[in-house]
Amino acid sequence: MKPPAIPVEKVGALPCWLRTVIPSEFRDENGHMNVRWYMQLFDEAGYPMVADYGLTLEYHAAHGSGGFDLEHHVHYLREVHVGDTVAIYSRLLGRSDKRIHYMMFMVNETRGTLAALFECVNSFADLTVRRTAPYPPDIAARLDARIERDAALDWAAPVCGVMGP
Repeated sequence: MKPPAIPVEKVGALPCWLRTVIPSEFRDENGHMNVRWYMQLFDEAGYPMVADYGLTLEYHAAHGSGGFDLEHHVHYLREVHVGDTVAIYSRLLGRSDKRIHYMMFMVNETRGTLAALFECVNSFADLTVRRTAPYPPDIAARLDARIERDAALDWAAPVCGVMGP
């Protein structure tokens, strides 16, 4: 199912976590960026995103915690080619005591298009027992503040419809 069109300018209102030029090794036999590299870039953008909520690598090391991705949905909208500059933005959609639901938007800045959507459910984890766990109150407050800001946008998030916290 094709998501609704979202103007690139609207995506630009979200925080940007990664901007990079696509290297030649990302090209596949079809002459565009291979699907595995989309996940690589979304993953790389995830680290500064969660650090903004206080979940840095140092925090996790000090508290024996981490994060587990539980579910993904990727929608490929436009080709990305070697040499294109892409930027990845995020929007936090909701949370439960242990999980967040968010989207990432890959914008091809070279071509001025939205290249891909990434939707994810991720959980906070207590790595001492390797189980999901509730977010600490200070982290939960940061998440709630981001959810409130993102909910105030004047466009609906193009969710796949089967995921949630």
